[in-house]
Amino acid sequence: MYLRNNVVKLKGEIFNLRRQCDNRGVVHNGRTEVLQLEDASLFSYFQSADTRSVALYTVIFTLFLPFMLYKYLDYLPQIKNLSKRRKTNEEVPLKKRIAYMVDVCFSVYPYAKLLALLFATIFLIGFGGLALYAVSDGSFAEALWLSWTFVADSGNHADRVGTGPRIVSVSISSGGMLIFAMMLGLVSDAISEKVDSLRKGKSEVIEKNHILILGWSDKLGSLLKQLAIANKSVGGGVVVVLAERDKEEMEMDIAKLEFNFMGTSVICRSGSPLILADLKKVSVSKARAIIVLASDENADQSDARALRVVLSLTGVKEGLRGHVVVEMSDLDNEPLVKLVGGELIETVVAHDVIGRLMIQCALQPGLAQIWEDILGFENDEFYIKRWPQLDGLCFKDVLLSFPDAVPCGIKVAAEGGKIILNPDDNYVLKEGDEVLVIAEDDDTYAPGPLPEVRRGRFPKMQDPPKYPEKILFCGWRRDIDDMIMVLEAFLAPGSELWMFNEVPEKEREKKLTDGGLDISGLVNIKLVHREGNAVIRRHLENLPLETFDSILILADESLEDSVVHSDSRSLATLLLIRDIQVNNFSAFCLRYS
Repeated sequence: MYLRNNVVKLKGEIFNLRRQCDNRGVVHNGRTEVLQLEDASLFSYFQSADTRSVALYTVIFTLFLPFMLYKYLDYLPQIKNLSKRRKTNEEVPLKKRIAYMVDVCFSVYPYAKLLALLFATIFLIGFGGLALYAVSDGSFAEALWLSWTFVADSGNHADRVGTGPRIVSVSISSGGMLIFAMMLGLVSDAISEKVDSLRKGKSEVIEKNHILILGWSDKLGSLLKQLAIANKSVGGGVVVVLAERDKEEMEMDIAKLEFNFMGTSVICRSGSPLILADLKKVSVSKARAIIVLASDENADQSDARALRVVLSLTGVKEGLRGHVVVEMSDLDNEPLVKLVGGELIETVVAHDVIGRLMIQCALQPGLAQIWEDILGFENDEFYIKRWPQLDGLCFKDVLLSFPDAVPCGIKVAAEGGKIILNPDDNYVLKEGDEVLVIAEDDDTYAPGPLPEVRRGRFPKMQDPPKYPEKILFCGWRRDIDDMIMVLEAFLAPGSELWMFNEVPEKEREKKLTDGGLDISGLVNIKLVHREGNAVIRRHLENLPLETFDSILILADESLEDSVVHSDSRSLATLLLIRDIQVNNFSAFCLRYS
């Protein structure tokens, strides 16, 4: 700077001397034009020198300004308070407030980092161009271009000449390397975040007319298999599973099923069915049907969670296109869910249904195969459909209208969709009524013309008389009181129900009473209590197994076992009972012979 000022002074003196010589006529006419050109160049040089000096001072001031602000920033509020003659006892330092504002800005606005990086790049190019203009002889536009090349490529500064240009170019290149390193870090973080989002199942599902399953349980495998068989006739479908599990774990468990889904796609997403944002993520408003699975907690906790899920579903602003099926664990909690969900919700108390099916299968041998065929999609199943051409017909004529299906009931539109099984023969189908049938598939049956039926006398069939039965329950279920009430309605007077489990007898009576069973009011059944372990052969041999008409092995819920352990105990009990029965029968045959 000192040498530059001396050069400017000397050239100013030369310029003044030439002007004096020109005024005195010392210079000849041939040299006049040359001197005028030199004077113009000197004048432009003085202007450029002044501009470069201003640029140099600006650069130096800009370099020192941040350090000065950082050192004296905390004194600014105090000076302001002194000017207003106010005293504050407790005040956060200004540096901390600025740092907090920057932190909040980066946290709230996702693009703040990119904007800050863009601003830093523009500032470096402008500041570096100004510094290059101050220490070199080129124009300001050329200096800006060189500054951009130094930022974009750190090797472009190698051909700089002079100490000042080299120092400035190295500084700009260093800042450019830092900026590009930060840019690579932001891009890498963005890509990693996107990959993690896809891996963890946080991305949005853009589907419609799909089946949405909320929750995860051990029933999901069989449920997916049945849905795949049901979608086979239409070339497959889409099933979306939303559960509070890791997406990769869910996909691995589904892959372990080793089942051909026959064109059905299963999409897993990780999230909570209780959060509206997660429900919208799986396109809940566009789903054709929604299935809410019971959790593996106890009955009350599982039903409370199902109730909260139904509340979340009713809170979807876009509304729901499909119907909702909710699996309940306790029959007593079913009215609560129906009260919240209204007509949109259908409840299935799987525990109660299984108990009733077990009782019917025990009383009617061979019924288990029928239930398996009807309740699955492998063979025939139930279908409900509206047929406008049947309006005005009596149900007795509807029975003859389907050559490839068996009508079982009517879904009455006038009564809010109530289903009447085996209605009166003279019931007339009205507009909106739907017919419930058993058919092979939904596209394999259709009503045809009424066939001609030859009238005849129908023989009178008398119901066979009921005889007392002796039934054994091995194990304990929380709804065993409901099963006893069903047996009370089915069995003949004088029947006996033996209950064999590890629950003490006094505790059994208390649990049955708390469940709503009036033990003293049982007319057809007599309860016989036996205490023991169903997996110990010695305890089973103390029972008269050969005298029972039916034996029901229940999953023992009195023990805190896992599902696999409970099934293993039931299987062990079955094998022991079979072996004891075979041995007792062999011993009886030997004694008889």
